[in-house]
Amino acid sequence: MAGFIQKGAKNILQKNPNDVVFLSALRTPVTRAKKGGFKDAYDHELLAAVLKATLVKNPNLDPAAVQDVMIGTVLAELGGSKAGRMAQNHVGFPASTAFQTVNRACSSGLAAITGIAHSIAVGSIDVGIGGGMESMTRNYGSRAIPTVLWPELKDSPDKDARDCIMSMGLTAENVAERYGVNRADQDAFAAASHQKAAKAQKEGLFDAEIVPVTTRWHPNPEVPEQQEQITVSKDDGIRPTSTPESLAKMKPAFKPDGGSTAGNSSQVSDGAAAALMMRRSTANALGLSSSIIGKWAGTKVTGCKPDEMGIGPAIAIPKLLDYTGISVDEVGIWEINEAFASQAIYCIRKLGIDMEKVNPKGGAIALGHPLGATGGRQLATLLPEMERQGKELGVVSMCIGTGMGMASLIVRE
Repeated sequence: MAGFIQKGAKNILQKNPNDVVFLSALRTPVTRAKKGGFKDAYDHELLAAVLKATLVKNPNLDPAAVQDVMIGTVLAELGGSKAGRMAQNHVGFPASTAFQTVNRACSSGLAAITGIAHSIAVGSIDVGIGGGMESMTRNYGSRAIPTVLWPELKDSPDKDARDCIMSMGLTAENVAERYGVNRADQDAFAAASHQKAAKAQKEGLFDAEIVPVTTRWHPNPEVPEQQEQITVSKDDGIRPTSTPESLAKMKPAFKPDGGSTAGNSSQVSDGAAAALMMRRSTANALGLSSSIIGKWAGTKVTGCKPDEMGIGPAIAIPKLLDYTGISVDEVGIWEINEAFASQAIYCIRKLGIDMEKVNPKGGAIALGHPLGATGGRQLATLLPEMERQGKELGVVSMCIGTGMGMASLIVRE
């Protein structure tokens, strides 16, 4: 694998037959859990929508050519494998197309995309789909904390073991306290996320990446037999009127004297995403070379202390840049997941990244964080923006619950 990865911008930007390329990267809207447009939808229903849209987007591709589908999901029943496989078959993929799910917490979608990339790179498959799905409305009852846990782990003498189930909000507070990120900066960052997202939505900048989804809607939970059909076409968590001043009025969510609030943390959300990937030589052989929109150029993942899991990108990104021979300044756009304002700010500062290059259409504070789908959502958001701005290199990165970070280098074509 190390021999497959190109190093240095000059080499990475060259087109080679063995490149792992993207032909499409699509997502559903991301909606507020329990309140938004997908509150009555199923995670695998959303997956079906993006998988079907992938076939529609690529009409000259025989569905039988897709050899494997890998989908990230964190909370789904039975790991999402059975319902996901059913959804895949339901929308037109043949039984010969394999299916699996993967769970690396908040990076599951990016882990799935990377898994497909690796399979293509080593010649295991030629064509695959990577993405993610999540319904936090339906599956977030335990707040992502295990309800059945070996008692010895709760009292483990190893602090890192115990801290794996620490509230994510408390880890955000630890980052703020340890690395000097104040409340005012967190609120300003969050307000900017909403304002960027609102501007992008108003200007139609999300339209190319979003697949409208028609689903059911129960307007009154107390009257379950009352049902309407709605089509969801826009992210519904964006608050255009958010300002640092309005966010400053919100109470701390995780500790009485803390800085993390519901307003400067990522939203609990529902959504799905999928990217069609293949080897460049395969795309050429299938007559699909004109459909190539980008390529995967490498991924790195690393661990960190669970009680400050939010610093993950600040560790993973340097490893990715070293792995690919790219400098911070050569990256045109950064999609860094905004799990919490405190950790996003710390990572950006630590890495010396120009804030203007980070999440130009807003991030998870405004758009939401449907855990397993986020990596796919970030990719779907990144590629059209790279085209719009004329940037050649982009990075997708996120922190990961239990203490990890992941980052991928993406090239626009």
